[in-house]
Amino acid sequence: MTSKGYIHSTESFGSVDGPGIRFLIFLQGCHMRCRYCHNPDTWKIGDGEKAGTEVTVDELLKKAERYRSYWGEEGGITVSGGEALLQIDFLIDLFEEAKRRGINTCLDTSAQPFNRNTDFFSKFERLMQSTDLVLLDIKHIDSERHQWLTGHPNERIIDCARYMDEIGQPMWIRHVLVPGITDDEEQLTRLRAFIDTLHNVKKVEVLPYHTLGTFKWEQLGVEYTLKDVPTPTSEQIKMAERILVK
Repeated sequence: MTSKGYIHSTESFGSVDGPGIRFLIFLQGCHMRCRYCHNPDTWKIGDGEKAGTEVTVDELLKKAERYRSYWGEEGGITVSGGEALLQIDFLIDLFEEAKRRGINTCLDTSAQPFNRNTDFFSKFERLMQSTDLVLLDIKHIDSERHQWLTGHPNERIIDCARYMDEIGQPMWIRHVLVPGITDDEEQLTRLRAFIDTLHNVKKVEVLPYHTLGTFKWEQLGVEYTLKDVPTPTSEQIKMAERILVK
């Protein structure tokens, strides 16, 4: 296929972004500005200098299939970002061709572009037909706090989760635990209550906040506003897992 997309990078042996061993594809472009983003260099896409590397579906899958012998029965490809849904046309072509080749497909998304009232929705419906699993990042269950944390409210994200429940799309929920920001026990309980309304959630993951990508902010000349926030303690992680992971 000649469909082309912009990618940031790939990793050959991912073991934490979906089931089994996975070939990870990080697409370029994101509208959210999460204060703890560890890949701010993925934000821009086609910005004069055409941020990212342009590839075809065939080129990308050919590279991925070099590692197919390691995937086993559960592994395959996981597409992340940036925000992969910003390149939904390329993503559809990639996943449909992957399914034709018998490759398991996983989408890692924050779902901020989701909208039932535009032509995006028909494309999303089509994408789900060739998606085996969605990893949905819910940054904060409170929309105002989500706005402060990411630059966007969370209504579209919550609606996307509800839509995937409606169609029975298998889904994992992921939540980044940031001390003092996303680890409030009351808000975690609210998040768990929302998850309990869904019937398609196969797993919930608590992802501890880290500062490994702060040097990228410095390179881009952008202020990192969470520089004084520590990584969560084991006790904080266990508390969050006790509430969210059942």
